[in-house]
Amino acid sequence: MDVNFRKIDIDQYDEDALLDTELYEADPRDPVQALNDVKQKAAAVRGSLAKGDIVGALTLVLEDAPYGPNVEDAKNLNLQTLVSILNSTKATEIPAVVKALSTDAQDTLMKYLYKGMGLPGWGDVSGSVLLGWHEKLTEVAGTGCIVRAMTDRRIV
Repeated sequence: MDVNFRKIDIDQYDEDALLDTELYEADPRDPVQALNDVKQKAAAVRGSLAKGDIVGALTLVLEDAPYGPNVEDAKNLNLQTLVSILNSTKATEIPAVVKALSTDAQDTLMKYLYKGMGLPGWGDVSGSVLLGWHEKLTEVAGTGCIVRAMTDRRIV
């Protein structure tokens, strides 16, 4: 039986097919600029963590997060920075930290939690830490946060 028909992209023949580029605006920064921005944020986050300012560090990482297809290095570095914050936060502090974040920051955090869960064995990502944060974030932000994170096309 010939299964080559499955390799044909039938969407190329459909005039009404939506492309990912039509669904959202791409990150306006070029890949080098996005990577430099994330490196600067990572340095600022280390300073905030040294001072014990977890909310400030999370806000830095979550605001203006890189998204889109051409900024993979920046997205990975931003995820590493975020995971270092999550790992250094005590479980008893998580609800207060999450409450201090804006709704947009909570949604972006949820996207990063799902991205981290989708990368088993990647770096120092701990499933129990991510699930703990997911639980506390869902308690504070509700299930709407999950829906917004899953339906937003701007993948972090």
